[in-house]
Amino acid sequence: MISIGVIVTIGSTTIGFIRSLGKLGMFFAEIIKSLFFLRFYWRVFFKQLIEIGYYSLPVIGLTAIFTGAVLALQSYTGFARMNAESAIASMVALSITRELGPVLAGLMLSGRVSASITAEIGSMKVTEQIDALYTLGTNPIRYLVIPRVIAGLIALPCLVLVADIIGILGGYLVAVYKLDFSAHVYLTNTISFIQLADVTSGLIKAIVFGFTVTFIGCYFGFYSKGGAQGVGYATTSAVVASSIIILLMNYITTGLLFSY
Repeated sequence: MISIGVIVTIGSTTIGFIRSLGKLGMFFAEIIKSLFFLRFYWRVFFKQLIEIGYYSLPVIGLTAIFTGAVLALQSYTGFARMNAESAIASMVALSITRELGPVLAGLMLSGRVSASITAEIGSMKVTEQIDALYTLGTNPIRYLVIPRVIAGLIALPCLVLVADIIGILGGYLVAVYKLDFSAHVYLTNTISFIQLADVTSGLIKAIVFGFTVTFIGCYFGFYSKGGAQGVGYATTSAVVASSIIILLMNYITTGLLFSY
């Protein structure tokens, strides 16, 4: 028989989960409501666009080029057994644009941006700076959250587009200079095989992931408590939650975009 303690633990966990979902839904509704107000903090927006987009270029570029290079090497190992080496270029391009480009860029951004947003807003929360914004007549959602969310929606698709190009370049460099492929044939196979829908699907995923990273970071920052230790816990939770949601949303969007 299940003990009373186990039932109480399960019940409290379920209640806590439902309460968290309710807080998440209310926070999302507050963001949607704030979007319809005319005042927009452009200076904060452009600052976040640089922080999220420009400063993330190095880590996104390094991740993409090594991913494309490793993908070409592994593809060659597998395809050589079936005498299908000519399919390496198309496979690298398809994998990068549809899946690996947006997913890896989203995961890198969740580790860098989501943690940064949570730490910044969480520090403001525990030091009562957010309460001071209310006192000054400034809505913290419009001032802190909206510019970051919109910057994420714009920055991540741009980063994914760059990651696609660099990732395909990484596969090209390995195929041509290590595996002795013809440069002309490799580029021809890449260009002839890849379609606009492949790139577009990755950019759609990037929009979803950009919202996820910034939204989760802002949410955990706003609900931080317990001083510096609480901010650290919220930062860790934001990275874990945004990474898991990115993988979940990747499966959902893939099913919706390629359900044929």
